[in-house]
Amino acid sequence: MKRATIMDVARQAGVSISTVSNALNNVPVVTAATKAKVMQAVADLHYVPNMMGKQLRSGRSHMIAFCTDSISGPYFYTLLDALANAAQSFGYSLTMIMTQDHDALMKGLLGNAFDGAIILDRQIDDADMQQIDGHQFPAVMLDRVISAPRMSSLVFDSFQAGKTMAAHLLRLGHRHLAYIAGHTDNRDSRERQAGIKQALKEAGVSPESVVVLSGLFEESTSYHAVRHYLVHRPTDRVTAMIGGNDVSAIGAIKAWQDAGYQVPRDCSVVGFDDIEIARYFQPALTTMRNPIAEQGQQAVNMLLHLMNNEETGEKGILTGQLIERDSDRAI
Repeated sequence: MKRATIMDVARQAGVSISTVSNALNNVPVVTAATKAKVMQAVADLHYVPNMMGKQLRSGRSHMIAFCTDSISGPYFYTLLDALANAAQSFGYSLTMIMTQDHDALMKGLLGNAFDGAIILDRQIDDADMQQIDGHQFPAVMLDRVISAPRMSSLVFDSFQAGKTMAAHLLRLGHRHLAYIAGHTDNRDSRERQAGIKQALKEAGVSPESVVVLSGLFEESTSYHAVRHYLVHRPTDRVTAMIGGNDVSAIGAIKAWQDAGYQVPRDCSVVGFDDIEIARYFQPALTTMRNPIAEQGQQAVNMLLHLMNNEETGEKGILTGQLIERDSDRAI
């Protein structure tokens, strides 16, 4: 799909290029009726104005966008640092786009201000992906599996990680598990839960026996979800909890401790990611290591290959590593 130009908009609206420019820049010389025709042509052609104008017509911006709807938590601290360092090593600047304005988000991505983008944002849906692909804009997705001529993906194998973690707890004798889920529309959270249920199924334990709590990948939300569970299920407690990430697991441990219990004596608690605090927290957290820094470095490498037309889109998968510490035990 060819990118629409200002000339295409002028032709579609039946006006001059200068009139289109004046309409887009809200110059008062354009009548309301004419501006309406121009804006309709813009919408019909999916035209995105060139935000950098003449500066980018003969070259690149040497800027990469990181598009996300959150930077909360240790995962993002590590990822952003890795992305920025990798981009800088190749002579590129990294700019973060974080906005709740969907139109502004898409214009920022497709307005020629950036040479490519790394995207981890729940606002980007399938229709947006088609538009990005249609503009032949180089992009690497970190939260979904996709490949197209100018688009790649690099994801963590959360299904296998969830399955491995559940199998580890099953080997320790646990049969009654809880999963502290992240956001319902988050791929990693869904895949980890599916992997946990698959491990139970293969072990002859009903997958539906898993107690699912909503932690939203946040320490405080996970803490309150576990406290609520302990109040309302005091005689039928699980023996192990799997946090959707490490901060969820830490919130769960604090909830058990504040309720007068001990981890792992009264309940084993494990997590995902292996953030820095996991090894120093008490008890030290058993977790599934996610190579976050490697993900950032590889994502930039993949994007540069796309930007330089060195390869077409590909699907990359990172695997986890079980790190056993002190927050779980055999029963």
